[in-house]
Amino acid sequence: MVSHLLRILLFSFALLALAPSLSAQTWEVYDLQGNLKSLAIYDRIKVLSETVIVGKNEQGLAMLSRELNPLVDLKGDEVFQYLAPWILVKGPNGIGAFHEYGLQALPLEYDEINTYFNFLLGRKGSDFWYFDKGNGKTTALGKWDSLKFSKNGILIGQKNGGYFLPLSKDPERRFDLIEENEGSYLLAKESTGFGILNFEGNYVMQPILSQLEHTTGDYFYGFDENQYLLIKGDFIKSDVSYNSYHKITKEGDLLLEFIHGKLRRVMEEDGILLDAVGMESVKVVGKKQYNVAFRDSTIGLLGENGWQVKPTVGIDWINPGAEGLFPAGKNGKSGFVNSEGKWVIEPNYAKVENFNETIASFRNSPKWGLIGTDGKIISEAKWDEIKKFSAGMAVAKAEGKYFLLNKNGQVINEEGLDQICRLKEGYFLVEKGGKRGLWNTSGEVILPLEFDNIQVEKSDFFIVTKDGSTGALNEKAEAIFPINYKEIVADWAGNQILVKELYKPVVIQLEEPTTGKRKKGA
Repeated sequence: MVSHLLRILLFSFALLALAPSLSAQTWEVYDLQGNLKSLAIYDRIKVLSETVIVGKNEQGLAMLSRELNPLVDLKGDEVFQYLAPWILVKGPNGIGAFHEYGLQALPLEYDEINTYFNFLLGRKGSDFWYFDKGNGKTTALGKWDSLKFSKNGILIGQKNGGYFLPLSKDPERRFDLIEENEGSYLLAKESTGFGILNFEGNYVMQPILSQLEHTTGDYFYGFDENQYLLIKGDFIKSDVSYNSYHKITKEGDLLLEFIHGKLRRVMEEDGILLDAVGMESVKVVGKKQYNVAFRDSTIGLLGENGWQVKPTVGIDWINPGAEGLFPAGKNGKSGFVNSEGKWVIEPNYAKVENFNETIASFRNSPKWGLIGTDGKIISEAKWDEIKKFSAGMAVAKAEGKYFLLNKNGQVINEEGLDQICRLKEGYFLVEKGGKRGLWNTSGEVILPLEFDNIQVEKSDFFIVTKDGSTGALNEKAEAIFPINYKEIVADWAGNQILVKELYKPVVIQLEEPTTGKRKKGA
């Protein structure tokens, strides 16, 4: 029979054997109805996407099943970055890559890894490796000054002052310049001139042009032997969609053609946007929006579908507008015109911003005010900054403090705050003195200013942190989970909420034996 003292000693040894697992903490898994489903022991759990959950405990870092069971050993210390479908993992010897389906693509020994869909580019110092998930192979690419994916997945390298395409049919071919753009084709230059490459590295416009610039989309502006060219990229062979021996200049994304020294045509991509006699200048003022000035002193606002504001006398400039009104200037002052070019709000202001929800901001001094579409003042100019109205509210700043304004210019919060941020869910996250609260779209308090952090998960589920503890509240500030947890993670795709208990050290009190003599010094 085992003595009482021996049982105590055996229990103590058992605790020592279990000591590594005691540092991990318990996670409780609840369904969305609040029913406890299971328990799990992890230091950390992160939901990276609808299908990827990662956890770390004494056994290491692993991808987890929906039930939080280890599926794939990630062989590292932490998730460095998640770039779907790739999980970049950091370990003591560097960064590695796993596919979200569990495949290890690159070992944890790289200084840097870049991704492009099913391809990876790893770097150790100046040496590079390329991984193709399609065949599962890793290819050594050698030393480079720089090597990167273009936005279309073309691998562009630089070394010894030249440019190369290491995955093309001719990886040793040297270019003086390779330049990517927003379109699908690369601008290239060799000793013979400029040309256009497709994403396989093949020329679709031979390098013979003396000048070449990207304009917009897949279009390029070129010049060769006194001939101006408008070129559209194509995977097989680029098409010269417009050519002229008259002078053509570039203004932003536009091409301006001059006939006998006078501006005659405005061209965009492969079409003539405007062909008019008497034009003097064209200026880009917005995305696909242009001020066109004529020699008869008229000016208009041209868009991709024609005149947004007809050419009118007595206007110096016109900016893109909203709600049928366009900011315009005259003699150094600003106001608003309509599409006919008529002044709806006279140019009496130093600066105006666009209308939004029938309200615009204006200023005559460093301070901003509000004005309506009828020209009436809604709020006097007393604000350092006013952001655009949305859902009937705007955020304004004065003397370093933030305030919420309604459409009547009335202040919702008389006491200024350190910050007011409009969230994508429509709420306002407010902050003062290092504490945060939450307001609804009308500026009414949902959560008071007493939390260290507030994370809006859904319209009726807010994860909050206060004094080192975490909980979850609804729109009535009622506790879904009381504020006494270490961490809460929402797994909406799995219809479950993961909550981590606060760590509580296990304290075991040993009873001294009631029989027998106690030895001295014990």
